[in-house]
Amino acid sequence: MAMMKRVAESAVRAFALNSASPALTRHLHASAGSKKIVGVFYKANEYAAMNPKFVGCVEGALGIRDWLESQGHQYIVTDDKEGPNCELEKHIPDLHVLISTPFHPAYVTAERIKKAKNLQLLLTAGIGSDHIDLKAAAAAGLTVAEVTGSNVVSVAEDELMRILILVRNFLPGHHQVINGEWNVAAIAHRAYDLEGKTVGTVGAGRIGRLLLQRLKPFNCNLLYHDRIKMDPDMENQTGAKFEEDVDVMLPKCDIIVINMPLTEKTNKSGGMFNKERIAKLKKGVLIVNNARGAIMDTQAVADACSSGHIAGYSGDVWYPQPAPKDHPWRYMPNQAMTPHISGTTIDAQLRYAAGVKDMLDRYFKGEDFPPQHYIVKEGKLASQYQ
Repeated sequence: MAMMKRVAESAVRAFALNSASPALTRHLHASAGSKKIVGVFYKANEYAAMNPKFVGCVEGALGIRDWLESQGHQYIVTDDKEGPNCELEKHIPDLHVLISTPFHPAYVTAERIKKAKNLQLLLTAGIGSDHIDLKAAAAAGLTVAEVTGSNVVSVAEDELMRILILVRNFLPGHHQVINGEWNVAAIAHRAYDLEGKTVGTVGAGRIGRLLLQRLKPFNCNLLYHDRIKMDPDMENQTGAKFEEDVDVMLPKCDIIVINMPLTEKTNKSGGMFNKERIAKLKKGVLIVNNARGAIMDTQAVADACSSGHIAGYSGDVWYPQPAPKDHPWRYMPNQAMTPHISGTTIDAQLRYAAGVKDMLDRYFKGEDFPPQHYIVKEGKLASQYQ
């Protein structure tokens, strides 16, 4: 956990990185010869054989093992990523490429980067590379890239599902069925329609816009806050109103959805949503967070759920991940939490596996990646993190 804390803190500092070129540059384009590629994914165990398209796990290995090995490359895949004696640590000194996912992240600290003398490329199979110390990666001349857009539909659909689960007070009813109970009043006293509610998204990038499009048929009052105002055509298409000041928008919302990356700003003072900001929200607010757990002050959320100030909290992101058994969000009332699953549907896995293979192929050939995939390139961070 100490390692996770160090990398999270140093990673968010990376977003303040200036655009100066690093003193040391590790050339991205692969030199001739065999490369050592390490993938860190979650283990599927008995579930691996249940679906041949289940490629996002250790057993599936993104479906690229035969392709890599046929070209003479070494491909090591593991789920063992924590501690000085873990499997990943054994390969740090001589790997060339490290692939990880947000769902089972390999925390890439400055210490690990310093040990990784051959490392050139850090790939995220999915979206979100805050498990990497980006400042250290940039200073070392590494390239960091992810498969932008690969699971945005998956996450937006999941957010809509969570909104409905909270609004309709679904989980208590489901639990009644499991427990052999029948008490309509215990559910209905907190069940509402989504129609007519004010829903605000903090962040309106690819996922935020897709969510707004999916919410429009529900006849909600839609608001959004983002660093960039959407063009008029997109605003008309979604029916969403721009709010320049997030603290003006938030108290208006019955439902708040977090769609911001983890940056220095969103992780400031223990999380963008700290005790003080939560206190200013509408009493009985519902919150959905599939962005990053560290955007929220963990204890402040648990306390607000216990007091009823937050009437419902749902999401699939935690800090750290995997969440320890004593994480307070596991036990707080009025929650509909899951492990980090929204962006790793089978459809999303196939898309981000294909994206990783494409970038590896370009890396071997000495070709650039699609521009939108770069998080760190030649010492510079992607614009959304600056």
